[in-house]
Amino acid sequence: MNVLVVDVGGTNVKILATGQTELRKFPSGPNLTPKQMVAGVKKLSGDWKYDAVSIGYPGMVVRNRPLAEPHNLGRGWVGFNFEAAFKRPVKVVNDAAMQALGSYRRGKMLFLGLGTGLGSTMIVDGIVEPMELAHLPYKKGTYEDYTGERSLEKRGKKKWRRHVADVVERLTTALEPDDVVLGGGNVKNLKELPKGTRVGNNNNAFLGGFRLWEKAGDQRRTPRPKTRNAKKQKHRGLKVATGSKSAPLRRPVRERRSRHQVGVTRVKVSSTSV
Repeated sequence: MNVLVVDVGGTNVKILATGQTELRKFPSGPNLTPKQMVAGVKKLSGDWKYDAVSIGYPGMVVRNRPLAEPHNLGRGWVGFNFEAAFKRPVKVVNDAAMQALGSYRRGKMLFLGLGTGLGSTMIVDGIVEPMELAHLPYKKGTYEDYTGERSLEKRGKKKWRRHVADVVERLTTALEPDDVVLGGGNVKNLKELPKGTRVGNNNNAFLGGFRLWEKAGDQRRTPRPKTRNAKKQKHRGLKVATGSKSAPLRRPVRERRSRHQVGVTRVKVSSTSV
């Protein structure tokens, strides 16, 4: 099956299809409607063949549909029929959940996306649980108010980095994950990684989108998307906080295939997840 993955962000809409090596994108912004998004995607992917679509949506998703309008885009997303618009089967998940799925290795993982806002997802033994930690109270606002792009522009890199480190520490202490992954476009603005974290390649969002359509156990065979920008995502100059480098993860032991494996149509998102 050829899958078209659409990563809808507050700044750009990025797309990649099975077998392609170069992602394509077009600007989004505060006035982008779902109809405009679909039109832009169709225009960009006109010479690609695909059988199904995965959409990473910057907001709450329940049962394959947006539950609330996005904070950084236009209106009309709730109730929009993506399958009718694309004329293909469509799976919609939270954008942070899609990147988290592509970054997942094992155990209990916390993913935090440092982009326009603050994306957050937990994956526990292969079960995806999107979260809305961004809007929990923090200082004189919310976590997103201090770790999002507006905070970076308003407070500058030095203060923003301190807030990111503090938020990561608080959430790690509260949720006790085995693995903490930082993704999103603003990871590059960190001078050093907060204690016990690793950087997730932003292209993992596409890997996560491909994994949504796999059968249980097939995710080991999914090749990681290769793009011209892949080298830029390595962040070679990024240091881990002194004394905080996390131990390398071992290759997961092969387990019997079950509904708990990450992958695919069997990934669970409960109705209470946001």
